[in-house]
Amino acid sequence: MKKSLSLFLAVLMLAASVPLAGAAPGGDSGLNLSCASAVLMEKETGAFLLEENSHEKLEPASVTKVMTLLLVMEAVDAGQLGLDDPVTVSAYAAGMGGSQVYLEEGEQMPVSEMIKCVTVVSGNDCAVALAEHLAGSETAFVGRMNQRAQELGMADTTFLNCTGLPAQGHVTSAHDIALMSRELILNHPFIREYTTIWMDSIRNGEFGLTNTNRLVRFYQGATGLKTGYTSSALYCMSATAERDGMELIAVVMKSPSTNQRFEDAKALLDYGFASYSLVPVYPDAPLAPVDVLLGVSAQVQPRPERDCRLLVRRGEEKQVSTRLSMAQDVEAPVEQ
Repeated sequence: MKKSLSLFLAVLMLAASVPLAGAAPGGDSGLNLSCASAVLMEKETGAFLLEENSHEKLEPASVTKVMTLLLVMEAVDAGQLGLDDPVTVSAYAAGMGGSQVYLEEGEQMPVSEMIKCVTVVSGNDCAVALAEHLAGSETAFVGRMNQRAQELGMADTTFLNCTGLPAQGHVTSAHDIALMSRELILNHPFIREYTTIWMDSIRNGEFGLTNTNRLVRFYQGATGLKTGYTSSALYCMSATAERDGMELIAVVMKSPSTNQRFEDAKALLDYGFASYSLVPVYPDAPLAPVDVLLGVSAQVQPRPERDCRLLVRRGEEKQVSTRLSMAQDVEAPVEQ
């Protein structure tokens, strides 16, 4: 393994002449946000581009469901849950209240329809039904939510339910919401099939759905993600959008009105798209074969394992330079 690793590192020693963009305080951005807390993150690099009170512990309302969706999509992508699997609704799930699609006890709905209801209209009943189907009970599912939050480094977060309905001590931060939002859209891009729906229906067209995220319809490049509101949390949002191959995550917490929530999110996204860009970094010339010592083949053809892109401020794209350093030879056996 050491042999293949050192070859990999030698091939990918790409250096930039400018540093990665770092977090900037909101005051430096010139934005006049109405919310109590906000974050702007770039998806690919995970860089925080702007933070205001980003670690303040606040109620997330239905933005909680980003973690619910993450666990569901992880189960789907791992083959533990099928999109066509029927989910049977319990009396507990049917009685959730708040935002809902009015599921009835004993009603069955496929996983895909349940996910659609959670993403589009924030169905609490569907969120609980999915949680029970996956973990046996909402309590067990919430345990998984908190474990996953710890794994993602969400140190400001304590989940007490899978819906975001008011519960004393159910809190997170704009910083942590950005972390789980990135995990969802980066590693489970299929979620976009649901989060970009503006209008749809369930039950063979009998029950209409309109997305609570107005940006999906009215903001260029919007890709999701989740809104939330309670009287104590006020208006919250994790908004995602993509332009020119760069996807941003804007988190807004405790905005005083629904309109201001969307305006805050748009201001953050506009700032990010106007201020930053992703620059592809490639070797200047094709990679030459590397000699193999004591091997069956005399040479091995190296290649970058993945694309490399650097996040830079707008106008600094041409300041990026690359330097390639490669091993002259490698001793067999050489792993892929």
